[in-house]
Amino acid sequence: MLNNILLPQRLRRLLATVLSLVLLSGCNWLEAPEKSDLERIRDSGVLRVGTLNNQLSYFIGNEGPTGLDYELAQRFADKLGVKLEMQPMFTLSGMFPTLKRGDVDLVAAGLTMTQERLAEFRAAPAYYYASQIVVYKKGQWRPRSLEDLAKNKGSLRVVKGSSHEKSLETLKVLHPSLEWEAQAETDSDELLRLVATGELDYTIADSVDVALSQRIHPDIATALELTEDEPIAWFLNRTTDDSLYALVIEFFGELKQSGELAKLEEKYFGHVATFDYVDTRAFLRAIEKKLPRWEALFKKYSDELDWRLIAALSYQESHWNPRAVSPTGVRGMMMLTLPTAKSVGVTNRLDPEQSIRGGVTYLRKMINRIPDSVETHEKVWFALASYNVGFGHLMDARRLTKKQGGNPDAWSDVKQRLPLLRQRKYYKQTRYGYARGDEALNYVENIRRYYQSIMGYEQAHRQQPQEEQIAEVDGLHTITPPDVVKPEAIEEAAKAAKPTRTASN
Repeated sequence: MLNNILLPQRLRRLLATVLSLVLLSGCNWLEAPEKSDLERIRDSGVLRVGTLNNQLSYFIGNEGPTGLDYELAQRFADKLGVKLEMQPMFTLSGMFPTLKRGDVDLVAAGLTMTQERLAEFRAAPAYYYASQIVVYKKGQWRPRSLEDLAKNKGSLRVVKGSSHEKSLETLKVLHPSLEWEAQAETDSDELLRLVATGELDYTIADSVDVALSQRIHPDIATALELTEDEPIAWFLNRTTDDSLYALVIEFFGELKQSGELAKLEEKYFGHVATFDYVDTRAFLRAIEKKLPRWEALFKKYSDELDWRLIAALSYQESHWNPRAVSPTGVRGMMMLTLPTAKSVGVTNRLDPEQSIRGGVTYLRKMINRIPDSVETHEKVWFALASYNVGFGHLMDARRLTKKQGGNPDAWSDVKQRLPLLRQRKYYKQTRYGYARGDEALNYVENIRRYYQSIMGYEQAHRQQPQEEQIAEVDGLHTITPPDVVKPEAIEEAAKAAKPTRTASN
């Protein structure tokens, strides 16, 4: 009798359990579907972008982050209504694994569309095109064909995993004797530098990178072109979720249609093909024809600084053109950015007097930031480097100098380390990362040469026909008869003085 009573109870419990499972399962059926990539990014409030730390894609400039891919990514993040988180990498080898793991939402690093990449990842619309170029150092033997390159057996090195390595692998089928080294712990900028210094015979780089590097390393020359122009694009994971990919396509479509994409290209590399290195004769003509017009203003606002130094700085910036405007937005005699102009009370950057006054004020600020451990007469060189590359990067160079056993308070020691801020193995140790330190060095040394040339020009034109003239340059005295110092001699003294990027952009 008892068993007959318990059995229904057990059945009831079993039925209740089954019913609960069914109800719970039903609740799962009613749950919302998994969030799309776009919803996830918007909910997190952050767009994570993988990039390469270099001169074109992304680096910290003297006024904050800059670079073509950085600006594009920032605009895309604004379109999404989220914050941008750039995740710079030092080598290409880690880029796509990071994307595949989902550590970043996309990669934006000036990468070529290759069949291998397209098989595994989605490419956004191309935002510029570049060909692959074999480069060598001017004055060295030039390979004019792949046959020449294969026979010569000179050292050829490329970045491991790059589109350049893939091109060589394809070409080796037709040219079995073609040999090269693929290196993971490097980048194209570093390999181009090695070619320029003669430490490497050849490398392959994208045409845009070559053109940019030639502004710093003029000895780099084109040997032959390996490919036609190829599309450069962002990459995303290949999934069934089209939400983020569709918005990326829409984003680039809008940029292209509005003309904003063309403006960004012009800003970062449109000027390369037409950049004109001023020769010494042009500088001498400018001293004779342009300088007298502005000399009074340089003297008026230089105060404790040598007016000729201010004049040299202004020539480096604008070639003494009061209406000079660059694609990056700097303008005027001292080529001030808008934020810099506002900080020194300049309301019209194209007004030469305001520009000169503002430029001198800003330079003084830079001088005052240089540590007192630096000798007073050398502070100006440190300040000019800071004026060009940014105070943070200058401090990185000083710390690197000390680490290597040099004197961080000596310009002669620090200037040797500034170019190292371009090299991955050094800038990864620094606080502010990649910087165009060699441009800052060229910038300062150019100004010093212009300064000395102006002094030499003045010396040569003094009316003391029968007396020896003494020219004082950087604390050194040279005694020269007046009829020996001719414009040709000044040309020689100013040789190699080339203008570089503007100081405040």
